[in-house]
Amino acid sequence: MLFNSIEFVIFFFLVTSLYFILPHKYRWFLLLAASCYFYMAFVPVYILILFFTIVIDYFAGIWIEEAQGKKKRRFLVLSLIANIGVLAVFKYYNFLNDNLTFLLHGAGWENPIPYLSILLPIGLSFHTFQAMSYTIEVYRGHQKAERHFGIYSLYVMFYPQLVAGPIERPQNLLFQFRTEHRFDYDRVVSGLRLMLWGFFKKLVIADRLAIYVNAAYGNPEEHTGLTLAVATMFFAFQIYCDFSGYSDIAIGAARVMGYDLMKNFNRPYLSASISEFWSRWHISLSTWFKDYLYISLGGNRVPIPRWYFNLFITFLISGLWHGANWTYIIWGALNGFYLVFALIRTRYIDRHLDNKVPLPAWIKKTGNILMTFVLICFSWIFFRAASVQDAFLIVKKIFTLKGPLFTDFTQMFYGLIGLGFLLGREIKHEYFKNTSPLLEHQNPVIRYATYMVLIALILLIGVFDGSQFIYFQF
Repeated sequence: MLFNSIEFVIFFFLVTSLYFILPHKYRWFLLLAASCYFYMAFVPVYILILFFTIVIDYFAGIWIEEAQGKKKRRFLVLSLIANIGVLAVFKYYNFLNDNLTFLLHGAGWENPIPYLSILLPIGLSFHTFQAMSYTIEVYRGHQKAERHFGIYSLYVMFYPQLVAGPIERPQNLLFQFRTEHRFDYDRVVSGLRLMLWGFFKKLVIADRLAIYVNAAYGNPEEHTGLTLAVATMFFAFQIYCDFSGYSDIAIGAARVMGYDLMKNFNRPYLSASISEFWSRWHISLSTWFKDYLYISLGGNRVPIPRWYFNLFITFLISGLWHGANWTYIIWGALNGFYLVFALIRTRYIDRHLDNKVPLPAWIKKTGNILMTFVLICFSWIFFRAASVQDAFLIVKKIFTLKGPLFTDFTQMFYGLIGLGFLLGREIKHEYFKNTSPLLEHQNPVIRYATYMVLIALILLIGVFDGSQFIYFQF
């Protein structure tokens, strides 16, 4: 079920109303049933995949807690193999098979392994990583194994963040399902306010920009470098507003019922470095890779060459997590290279240049923000392009910047209106202290007038074409 649909509005209203009507002891069942229905609205049979991994991880958590020594580790490995195995079959089998076919064909051989005609279950990577974090935390002794099968199932399937995160840790979410949440007017209003902003970002900004981006990236051979450069910048904001919009709706929907989900975005395009960008972008995934992969590899507590390797391989795998395509792998490798190069530059270059080229702090910061944005936009080319060939063609054309700009004045005008709202709000919250979240404590007249403006813009220039959120494919 898509958040940007009438069905979801009805679903949300009914589920939330029943949630507060029912006694606390029955609410977990309501939310679990609603989450199953929410997921089955996509492809019903794929709920069996979730059920399979839920059963495995539920028992694995208990066995890990009760076991000692090597047995404890074996149960963790069993859980990880089950989760990664499901992900590998549905997401990476055909990708690996295609590459094997290419290699064998080059040697003059045929590939006997068949191609599978299967669809990738919606949000598989998200709930797989959430399930893995549970067994890992139980193994590390940071979380008690959950004995209530329904509560554990709800941890994996909680509908607001089921298909695109935030990827929650068990310590943050499990206990909340046992806590009684009473109707709180302020929380309800805060949650609805955040949902409204999320819908605005998706329908007014992301989906408007998508029309221009799709036209350019869908046929890069027919477009000029200038058009593709503008489309790349637009895509940077499209994917941000699409994904952060989803997160806002998810966090807001959960907040209405009394649940706190982790913040997933923190004005990333105002970052002054690549490392800062990744501390602000898709925070739940970045911290997941840091906690469970980067630190497990040794993090920065190793010799410098190994530290660089750990950082690079973490982002390379992050690229593969995003999709079974070489474009995503190159995207991850680019960001890994950015971070490693930044470390080298800081260690051997910057400390000497800073003394020789003194500049005011605000000029340095502005320059760093712009440079970071340009580098991130360059990596987005590979993330958005349909193929590696398309990506390199787009890069080649952008560097020439020849030809006229493709203009769709209507879409560009509406998209720029939305971007104006976005950037104004983000700059205000970033640089002006004591700013309340989204007009929370402003004058009531100003506050409700702003709500009406947002609603009017959503209804007048929002795109209601039922488009999925970009990260559903992951």
